[in-house]
Order: sequence, then C-alpha cells, then structure tokens
Amino acid sequence: MPFFPLRWLACICLTTIVVGGFRSPTPVEAADFLYPLSVTVAPGGDMFVADRNLPGVWKLSGGKLLVHFQGSKKFRTPLNAIRCVRLDEKGNLLAGDSATRNVYRFDAEGKPQPITKTSNGMGLIGIPMDIAVNSKGDIYVSDLEIHRVVKIPHGSDQPEEVCEVSGCRGLFVDKTDAVWVVSTTSDQLHRIAADGEQTIVVPGRPFQFPHTVVVGSDGTAYLCDGYAKTIWKITSGGKPEALLAGEPLVGPVGLAMRDDLLYVADPRAKAVFTVDLAGKATKVTYEANE
Repeated sequence: MPFFPLRWLACICLTTIVVGGFRSPTPVEAADFLYPLSVTVAPGGDMFVADRNLPGVWKLSGGKLLVHFQGSKKFRTPLNAIRCVRLDEKGNLLAGDSATRNVYRFDAEGKPQPITKTSNGMGLIGIPMDIAVNSKGDIYVSDLEIHRVVKIPHGSDQPEEVCEVSGCRGLFVDKTDAVWVVSTTSDQLHRIAADGEQTIVVPGRPFQFPHTVVVGSDGTAYLCDGYAKTIWKITSGGKPEALLAGEPLVGPVGLAMRDDLLYVADPRAKAVFTVDLAGKATKVTYEANE
C-alpha cells in the first residue's frame, strides 16, 4: 500500500513555493567546502559532497573541486536544503532535499530529477536525512519528520513505510541487503534484515549524537558521532569502541566507505577526511578548478 507522509508543514506560507523548472544559480566565488553534510564515493574514486550552504553538490575529481550542481538560495527550490547524497545500484547520484520534500536522481545531463510524485513542486518525503539503496534498486530514506524509514520501490514514485524509528538519521544497506538505521534516541543502532526481521545492534544511548553508519564486508560497523567528535567501531556482537576521537574531527556528520577507507564529512571543520581502519585521519586536499 502506498505511504503518504504527514503534511503538518503545509501551514507554511504558500508564497514560498516555486512552481516550474530549475533556476540558474549564481556561481560561487571560490571553490571550497562551506558546510559539507554528506559524502559518497564512486568506484573510480570521484567524490560527491552535499553542501548545505552551497547549496548543492561538489564533485572532487582528479584532485580538482568543482560545483556539480548549485541550487538556488530561494526556499522551496530543488536542493535548497540538501541533506544527503548517495549512489544508486547503477552508480547514479541521488540527493535528499527537505526544501522540496523529495529525493532526486541526477540524469545524464547532471540535472536532479525528482523521484517521488510531486504536487506544486513538493514531493512525498518530509526531511530525508539519509539514503541507502539495495541490490534491487529499492531506495530507502530516513524521514526525520515522521520518524520512519520508508522505501521507494524500484521504478515507483510512491514511498512505502518500512518501520518506525524515533530520531532516525543514518542509513546503510550491507552486502546481505540488510538496512542499518541510526537513531538519536534510545536503542541507537538497528538492523533490518532483508526478510524484515529487526534487531537492536546497540541498545541504549552510548553515543552523544550519532549521525551516520557504514558497514564493512566483514560486518564491522562504523558510526559517526558529531558531539563526541568520534568515529566508533562496532564489531559483530561487540560494544562500541573509539576508532578515532578528537582532532582533526570537529563535528563529524557524514560517513561513507570505499575499499576499506572511511570518508568523513565535517561541516564544522569545513572539510572531508579519510580515515583508515587503524584510525589514521587525513584531510582531503584539492585545488579549485579555474
């Protein structure tokens, strides 16, 4: 049965809604991260970073930082309030945006196209905090507005409710197609198997403010804790232990993993770091594209 999110924000003045196509953004004056919230890395090494204050998406390729897409500063326009980026099962870039209540897939021309059904420019997702994709192409979204994980089946434009998780934020789909969910409230890490069975991986509230999670091929989970300035390591059946705490992290939020290397988006440091599995952090450097 299709799932329709609550519309309690509908009371916001409708004059802020923009109907029609994409506005041409004013180019940024300098190529540098402003407030990076989320990061994803393609198999070839290209990095995409969601920047709330751009607003839009950066692309780091060949050591050069470029604006992949810059949205408008006007509210209720696509990617004005970008929250997250992820790649789908075919390597296409996805982005979640709370300004237009939708998830977007970038087309071959580099333009974001809405995935859920829209009305007056608004989609069916409230606050998409993170995105994950399974091997079938189903898209999972953590909707913080309604405190639920929803699924957009492959080829559909209608979200379906998966489960309720209070304070849901980070999502990750592992190699078994199980969905891992981060919660800021009690029982802060959940796992939903492909058959729907739910397990509490980390009970209680050991983390100060957890944001995102990734899971390695061996089943080890890594969790980003903004307030604690820590990347936690959680082995199968084990308790969390700090992989990296403190400097150079200032307020880590976004987390991705590629080839046993963690990528951490830190908006307070205005930087992205790589962290190896021994806990060594390196700031990602780049040059502006002229």
